[in-house]
Amino acid sequence: MPLINESYDSLPYVDAPLSQQSLAAAQTLVDHDIQHAGIDTTQLHPALIPAASYTPRFPVATETEHARLQAEPNSKLSAIDLTRYEDFEAPPITSPTSDEDRPELLAQWSAALKKAYTSSEYVHARAAELGLLEKFGKNAWLVGNSQLEDVLKAIETELADVRRQQEEVEALRRQQQESVSGEIKMLEETWKKGVGRVLETEVAAEGLKQQILETRRAGAA
Repeated sequence: MPLINESYDSLPYVDAPLSQQSLAAAQTLVDHDIQHAGIDTTQLHPALIPAASYTPRFPVATETEHARLQAEPNSKLSAIDLTRYEDFEAPPITSPTSDEDRPELLAQWSAALKKAYTSSEYVHARAAELGLLEKFGKNAWLVGNSQLEDVLKAIETELADVRRQQEEVEALRRQQQESVSGEIKMLEETWKKGVGRVLETEVAAEGLKQQILETRRAGAA
């Protein structure tokens, strides 16, 4: 006799499928036990947070964008000011060329010069990036695709291995259950016969008890 007895909660390859009447009877018993225990199925468990009381929290920037979209759904994001990279008008030119007596014009020209430097650096960096993209972009894209293909192949291999393991476990489970199906059916028949004999014995004992009582009553009379 083995020291470890294996047991299964479900024997799908041995047990016959339940009928609708059996399922309905089982569900009726479950509902009766729930009502008898006083469990309210309409209320959630105290450990669960109701969805109505949950309020999501977002960062201030996200809340600002939400408010902007609610106010103007068709508006566009204006986080980056693109006007600094666009064409701008030059300040007025004085005559004669010396404008030292007008410091406001000097300030305007200084600001315009700074914007021109910024725009020039942006265009220069953009041109350099476009050049790098044209020179190395294709190879980088191909390398990226190759890496993604390797990842996909690894996932597909892992999936195939998991499916193979599932099929092996399913086949082993079927084999184990079918190998003991005869023994299970024999034990079930023996159990049914034993229960029947117990009932027959109880009926016979009850009949014998009644005969004894009737004999005693006849003797007393």
